[in-house]
Amino acid sequence: MKKFPNIIPIFPLSGVIYFPRTNLPLNIFEQRYLDLVNDAYKKDKLMGMVQSKKKGSTIYEIGCLGKISDYQKSKDGRILINLTGISRFKIIREIQNKKLYREFQVDYQNFTGDIQKNSNDVDVANLMNKAKTFFERNGLLLNWREFEKLDQVQKINTLAMIAPITNEEKQKLLESVSIDNKVKTLESIISFYLFDTGLNNQTIQ
Repeated sequence: MKKFPNIIPIFPLSGVIYFPRTNLPLNIFEQRYLDLVNDAYKKDKLMGMVQSKKKGSTIYEIGCLGKISDYQKSKDGRILINLTGISRFKIIREIQNKKLYREFQVDYQNFTGDIQKNSNDVDVANLMNKAKTFFERNGLLLNWREFEKLDQVQKINTLAMIAPITNEEKQKLLESVSIDNKVKTLESIISFYLFDTGLNNQTIQ
């Protein structure tokens, strides 16, 4: 497995679930995260994204390592970046520092499949059909023709990232180790919403 740093800066962000092989545009304006992005960009362009929990400063233990693939400074001091997902990680412990942002020791060994170019083919036909219906019912527009150009892993991760489901459900998808398990979990979640919507739309005679 490719060697990634075992101590990384972490950007905790509520409501944002970030997956390998997806792109995340970020508008950075807080000083601590301006410091984080600038330090990461000067070093190796690597930083971690983790979803923060609802209470206090606690965060989930599974996040995603990303590489800054685009970096632009605006005239008002903000930094606009694009982060390209590489591999998920598990947080081991927080590293004490004197910086404004947080750093953690992390481990990637449970997610070696994230950087493999080829993955086992998984049947996603049912998932895609349900996803299209689910998106339409929620009034969400997706260019499915362009979407079909993505490889299988990118399709699954993109759906998991943008689907109108809860943050907890997205975190569950992020923590699904295998692509097969991720597909089954996502299909189950979408099926639940479609069933619930179907019941709500029924007219009681």
